[in-house]
Amino acid sequence: MPFTQLGLSTELVRAIADQGYSQPTPVQTRAVPAILDGRDILAGAQTGTGKTAAFTLPMLQRLAITASSKRRAVRALVLTPTRELAAQVIDSVDNYGKYLPLKSALVFGGVKINPQINKLRAGVDILVATPGRLLDHVTQKTVDLSQLEILVLDEADRMLDMGFIHDIKRILALLPHECQNLLFSATYSDDIKRLAHGLLDSPVEIEVARRNTAAETVTQVIHPVDRVRKPALLAHLIRSGDWSQVLVFARTKHGANRLAQYLNRDAITAAAIHGNKSQAQRTKALAAFKLGSVRVLVATDIAARGLDIEQLPHVVNFELPNVAEDYVHRIGRTGRAGCSGEAMSLVCIDERKLLAGIERLIKREIPKVMVAGFKPDPSIKAEPIPNGRNGAARSANSRDGDERKHRLGRTRRNNENGRSHEPSSRKSGTRGSSGRAA
Repeated sequence: MPFTQLGLSTELVRAIADQGYSQPTPVQTRAVPAILDGRDILAGAQTGTGKTAAFTLPMLQRLAITASSKRRAVRALVLTPTRELAAQVIDSVDNYGKYLPLKSALVFGGVKINPQINKLRAGVDILVATPGRLLDHVTQKTVDLSQLEILVLDEADRMLDMGFIHDIKRILALLPHECQNLLFSATYSDDIKRLAHGLLDSPVEIEVARRNTAAETVTQVIHPVDRVRKPALLAHLIRSGDWSQVLVFARTKHGANRLAQYLNRDAITAAAIHGNKSQAQRTKALAAFKLGSVRVLVATDIAARGLDIEQLPHVVNFELPNVAEDYVHRIGRTGRAGCSGEAMSLVCIDERKLLAGIERLIKREIPKVMVAGFKPDPSIKAEPIPNGRNGAARSANSRDGDERKHRLGRTRRNNENGRSHEPSSRKSGTRGSSGRAA
């Protein structure tokens, strides 16, 4: 089915063609007509399946129908967990909406707020934001969400993993009940199900791949190795495979910095990207990686979603993630849009339980391949992994510079004083003619 048969306008089809696309992906084929019909959506789709366009295209069309030349109120809000994903979404909005009379804005933390305030005051139709910075604008009364028509929660599972549930509930409380709500999540959990139940009204459920599985286009392999020899093995793989572009995941910020320094000393150009880096540093590192002047990008899980790198051939788990679902998100950076990719994991004796959890999640055993000269020493005993399997590594890496710690602490104290921990329901009752719950 070509895009012309999805009910999209001539302007949107033209913009899609400008981007070089002619056939929609499965999630786009299913989501676009439902969103155009005004339905709420609960979509489960692996990263790299085209889900950003799946909500961007119909959102643009619905807003364009009633676009006004007057000062804009925010009519559509897209919430994302990280700055990188927010930037990717706004690029899609701008690229696909370039022939439409709509204005958009991007707000996230880690940069000065005044330019964002000026743009919001000028009026925008579509706002793409991370939760913490959006609440900063709400506090300063520089954004009004009372006229919102469409809400998108993109990578909702990641937002919950990163501790944004309290902020999401605060934001939901500011929105009109008649919003069309679109929830996209790469994985499902009990928290996601509770959030969907409280937010969505008779949603169309879309699932284009089995939950918590890696894309079939990704070849996965485990290289057993002693923990102290991981840097040397990584350098060996890069050189022997003549890899020109590889995304490497480390467990911690300091570990990412150390690995990047090791590779640079070994004449392999590398840069680190994580939550302690400023937005300018992160943007510069990512741009250099895409251009090829940096061969290796070492990232914490902040980069597991939202990095849009075309035809990325190699992803390496220098260390396995503490949470099995993050493995799926990491290796989803390769094998995108039908292209093939390789995902290698360097696994030491300490990580046996983490590996077992990943294999249980994806319901398959990952092949183990010994690399000559790097066979593990069987006399080495396993040591505890810092932070443990369910420890604080995620929170250390994922606050993204966008979240105010005192805000989270204040919200938690309010909850301890009697507020509910469950997402507030915005769909209880039946929507009446006014659009509000009866």
